[in-house]
Parts: sequence; C-alpha cells; structure tokens
Amino acid sequence: MSTFTQTHKEEIVRILAGYPADQKRAAVMPLLHLAQQDAGYISGEVLQEIAVICEVTSTEVASIVGFYTMFHDEPAGKIRLMVCTDVACRLRGAREYLTALCSELGIAPGQTTADGLVTIEEVKCIAACDHAPVFQSQMGDEVEYHENQNPARTLDWIRLMTASLKSSQEARHE
Repeated sequence: MSTFTQTHKEEIVRILAGYPADQKRAAVMPLLHLAQQDAGYISGEVLQEIAVICEVTSTEVASIVGFYTMFHDEPAGKIRLMVCTDVACRLRGAREYLTALCSELGIAPGQTTADGLVTIEEVKCIAACDHAPVFQSQMGDEVEYHENQNPARTLDWIRLMTASLKSSQEARHE
C-alpha cells in the first residue's frame, strides 16, 4: 500500500462511492486532484496507484495527466502560469508577452524562478482566444484565468501573489 493510499484511505473510499462499482475509471480525475494536493504534482508511484484503484492501465491515467493543463507530473513552483501561445493568441501578441515575462523573471518557459515560487509554462489553447494575451494561474487546486494581459500587469500580480506566499510561509515559521 502506497503513502497515497494510506494517507487518503477515507477520501478514496468516499470518491469511489460516488460511482457505480463497474465504473471505477470515472474516479481517475477526482483521485488525481486529491493526489496533487499533497506535493503539487503527481508522482509516477501515485499515478500507478490510481491506475490500480480505478482498474485501468497506468498509461490511461498518464494520458489524462498529460492532456489536462491542471495536472502536473513533475514538481514546479507554488504558482504556475500557463501562457497560451496558440495561433489566435499569438496573433494578439502572446509570444512577445511570454518572452517579456520570462525575461523579467530570468527564466525560460518550463523553468522555475530561483526562489522556487513561479513556474511559467507555454501551453496551447486555454479557450480565451479573444482576450489574449491570457494566462491560467494555478496555486494548489485554485485555477484562475487572467485575460487581456500585458507584462506590467502580470508582473504586478506575480509580485502580489509571491509576497502573499512569503508572508504566509513566514507566519508558519513563527
């Protein structure tokens, strides 16, 4: 039994109870959300455990993790910014926007800032083409969309969020 199963035994039972016994596969996404709450990403071990619980292959679970931008299979910053650079957004300046953000933060897409707080990812289509440049932010399980952005506005938001995270971390250490 893995740490995930041991730690969340009651929640797993509760989630599975919401589906017919022969449809355990429907519980994959709720279990992935539960798993990601622990470390901010889904490890290979936990992915395999979810596959066993739901009676599907680990490849099926991995395909869900790979498809949805809200699931992550490796550690990253506490704040994830997913910037859409698909064709429609690119026509509205998304590439230049992403380049400016990364330059200001001193990282490239897919990287995390030195303080470990912010990761920027380049993604394709988050369904807000007419409001580009746009990013999706994820902090834990909280997902928000930020439309009609420019680098200055986004950097102000990042400063506000990182300051909030730092003050809550300091409060926990007192």
